[in-house]
Parts: sequence; structure tokens; C-alpha cells
Amino acid sequence: MIPSLHPSTLDFEACYRAASGRDARWDGRVYLAVTSTGIYCRPSCPARKPRRENCRFFPSAAACVAAGFRACKRCRPEAVPGTRDWDIRNDLAARAVRRIRDGAIDLGGVAGLARELAVSERHLRRTLIEEVGASPLQLARTRRAHAARALIEETELPLADIAFAAGFGSIRQFGDTMREEFGVAPSALQRRPDGAAGSGSQGSGSAELDPATDTSSPYAPASDERPRLALRLRTRAPFSGAGVRAFLAAHAIPGRDLIEADGASSHALDVPGGTAVVRIDWNEVPPPTEQLASGASVVGIPITLTLPSLADTMPAIQRIRRLLDLDADPAQVSDALGDDPRLQPIMLRKPGLRLPGARNSVEFALGTVLGQQVSLAAARTIQGRLAAHFETPPPSPAGIAPGFRGAPDAVLVAATPAEELRERLGLTRARAATLQALAAALAGSEAVAKPPLDLGPGADRDRARAELLAIRGIGPWTVELIAMRALGDPDAFPAGDLILRRALGVENDRQAHTLAQSWRPYRGYATQYLWSDFLESLGGLGRPQERKHHEPRTTQLYRDRRCRAPLPRDLDTGRRCDPRRRLRD
Repeated sequence: MIPSLHPSTLDFEACYRAASGRDARWDGRVYLAVTSTGIYCRPSCPARKPRRENCRFFPSAAACVAAGFRACKRCRPEAVPGTRDWDIRNDLAARAVRRIRDGAIDLGGVAGLARELAVSERHLRRTLIEEVGASPLQLARTRRAHAARALIEETELPLADIAFAAGFGSIRQFGDTMREEFGVAPSALQRRPDGAAGSGSQGSGSAELDPATDTSSPYAPASDERPRLALRLRTRAPFSGAGVRAFLAAHAIPGRDLIEADGASSHALDVPGGTAVVRIDWNEVPPPTEQLASGASVVGIPITLTLPSLADTMPAIQRIRRLLDLDADPAQVSDALGDDPRLQPIMLRKPGLRLPGARNSVEFALGTVLGQQVSLAAARTIQGRLAAHFETPPPSPAGIAPGFRGAPDAVLVAATPAEELRERLGLTRARAATLQALAAALAGSEAVAKPPLDLGPGADRDRARAELLAIRGIGPWTVELIAMRALGDPDAFPAGDLILRRALGVENDRQAHTLAQSWRPYRGYATQYLWSDFLESLGGLGRPQERKHHEPRTTQLYRDRRCRAPLPRDLDTGRRCDPRRRLRD
């Protein structure tokens, strides 16, 4: 049973039973605060359980701190990976929590977040206190404190650098917040003297973790001013590293991603200071079977970050967590989908499969349009051209990452005539027109006071879906794919997808929706499992270059001129189209 997130509706009996049984499935969703000691714990804390009258339960760590409790030093509740419970909802509180998680308070303060959500600061504060138990500032302070503690433990950075890397505005604010959260000064927190978990430097580091000694390395820093951090990002076990790597390899964009022969992969990340690069060492991630056999509840994903500046640390980490879906809870997904006869065999064979998100919502939306009706290999090539011709200019020389490009700039794409887009990217006229229209919507217009179309995790999903559908050439399949990856909706469901229909054995969208009703609110994860299983059955999962895009690909059916079957309909336009003509265009 998943607890309610509303502090006033938390079931005390259910929460107390979970804490008494040390049920780790509730970690990160409910926090136990003990009035006799003034500390708060995760439900699975190994300490002796307190008396019932001394227990209080909160839906967030920030709510515990706001009520005057500090973190337990034994169970370390701040070390629990994040949760996707707030991704399920689309109300004001959920959107605000997602934006605060992405660092909106650090960039524009509470006033900026309120303007973005089109509400007053007072209403925003009242809503979050009622729903989450903490104000926007308290949520932001707790987020910074937890990030700072992870950096203290896993890097050798000076405390002053850690303060600014975590998003604090001053050293004094850093010290006060850490005392409030953990009951001790930052200097009293334990550090690893050997730097075993990672290192931090201004352009230099250990020989083992710092590949910058080889200037030919594509992820080497541009100069001594680009910091490098080696960390382990926590996620709930099991985590299918091979499955996520296969997905990233299948969708790798030239100039934006690098899949290395030794098993590692490097990816460009767009942060306020320019382009950061993350290198993920997949060989150090144990297979899900070993994770389950060891009984570990959390697994660390080893990464090496090369940043334009330390101030970009938190934005980069949050983009990595979204890209790899590190806040997912496999047990929660299994409880929701594991009893389905279609999904159960797949989930038993592939425990810990994730639903990767988009590192940049604009890039993904434009790339999805470019990938309509073509293979994955062709889509990657066209997306590489888009990044090469319309790269977002870096704000400073430190924002340049050698060997990698920034994301496409929607403003530059919108300002380019459709005919020029067609010639430079190799598109059909209709696809070029759709690309330009989408870019114009994403860029917005100051002349007519039209705000940009927001496709980020904190966007209003209903409004975003409606605005996308209003663009000619974009239909339900494209909208749901953007909702799944860019908007971060775990319930997005592209019912018109050809592979999905084949896996379900249905003939139309209505039948697919009917079958998927029991999977809510995790239809996106069910789709990912079905896609993965179907593609593996074709022998393509281990050969990403041969995997096909999920848009219907029917060319092979029409190579025989004697075929009398009716022409297929484009899922987004509804018009019948001849694949041979599309290839000639």
C-alpha cells in the first residue's frame, strides 16, 4: 500500500505498522519523527522503535525539519533516493515540488517560481504547507543540505566550494542550514580521507578518476577552470544498468553522446553555465541478479562530471537523475504491474528496468518530430545535423565542452525558413514545416506576448498536450512520447505505437487503452517493458544500430509490387502515405 502524500491524511496506523516492521518500501515516502529525541528517521531505521505516543509521521524530510526535527545519524534518511510519487500528479503542489527539485528556487527565488506557476507567492506557500508540510524555501534548503552532505562525504572539495556547488548563497547560510538539518556544523560531518568515493578538483584529480591527463579524451576539461567531480548517485535496487545503457546507445546523437568500447558512455548535459559532460562507468554497476542476491536496497551509479563551474553541479546531477530515472521505485512499479499476465514474465526476466527521461525537453521534442516515420539510425543522424547547425551558443568560453555540442536552440530553428530546414537537415517539406512550427511554439514570441511552450517536468501536462496537438503534423503518438520522456509523466501511453499494438495483440487505440487501464498510473513503465521485450525478441537489443524507431515502419511490406493491402495511415496526420514515396522524398 502506497501512503498518501498529504500530511493530514497520512494513516497513522499504517505508517506505524510499516515503521514497526522496518518496511524499506516506505523509505522516502514517509518519515518517522520522534518527539522524545527530536530526530526523524526512515521507517526502516534499525534503532528501537519509539512508543506510539512519541511518533509523528511526515511526507517529506523538509516537513520534519520545519517541525523542528533533525536527521537521524544512524539510518541517514537524507541518503534515501528520491521518489516519483510527485510525478504522478499534475496539480499545483506536484508541479511546484518538481520545479523546486529541479532548482527553480536557486534560479529565480520563490517569486520567480510563483510567476512561472501563475499564482501568488502567498497561495503557493499555503498550498505547499498544506500538501507537503513545508514552505517552498524549506524544501529548497533541505534539497541543498542533502546535496551538500553527499558532496562532503564523496568529494575532497573545500567546504566553501561545496556550499556554492550545493546552491547556497553564502557560507553563513550554509552553516546555519546544515546545523538545522543535521544538528552539527558542516566541519563536524565525517569525510572520507582517501577520497575513495570520488574526488573534486579545479581541472585536476586522481590518476584513476581524472582522464583529463589525456588531452585527446573527448570528456577532458576545456581548461583548468572546468571542475571535475566523481560521485556515486544512489538509486533503489534493482537497477538494470545494461537495459539503460542499451537504450542510451540506441538513441545516441552524434556530437551529443559517445558510447565507448570499454562499456562506459559519455553524454552532454545542458546547464546554466554551458555544456557539462557526464561519463558513466557501466561496468561498475552490478547486474540486477547480484543486487537482489546481496539484499542491497540501494545501488550507487558511478559517474564523473566535467562542469563549466561548480555552480552547475546541482543542475547537472538533477538532469542525470532524470536521464537515468534514478528516482524510480522498482518495488512500487512491480506492485502495480507484476500481476498482469502479459507483463509478469517480462518483469521477472528484466528486473529493475527504468523509464529514461529527456536531458533537455526542447531537444527531445524537436528530435521526436525528426524521428517520425524513419529508423532509429536515420533519426540519430538527422538529430546530429540539427545539433551541428543550430547549437545553442555557450554563455562563456568555460561553457564549451571539447568533443561535444550544446542542445539545439529553438529560437534559431524557428527563425530558419522551412525550405532551408529541409535542405540542411534532409527532411520532407511537411516535416520541415512541422519542425519550424514546433520550434516557434517552444521559442515563444515577445511581439505578441506569447510565452514559450513549457515541456519541462514542472509544466502543466494537460496544457502542454493541448498545445502540441494544435500543431500541424503532431498527433497523439508524438504527444505521448514527449509526455513520457520530457514532461516526465509515468502514465503516458502512446496507444497508437505499432510495436506496442503488436505486443498487446490489438488492432486499434481503443483496445490498447482498455487493456492498459489496470496499469495506471504506470502505463509508461509498462510500455517500456513491452518495447524492450519485443525488440529483444527480434534480436535487436544487443545491436542498437539495427533497432527501429517506435514510429510504424512498413516499407518492407510494400517492396513486393503485388501487395494489395491498403496504404498505412500516418499516426500523427491521419493521412494514408506510401512509404516508397516517403523514401524518395
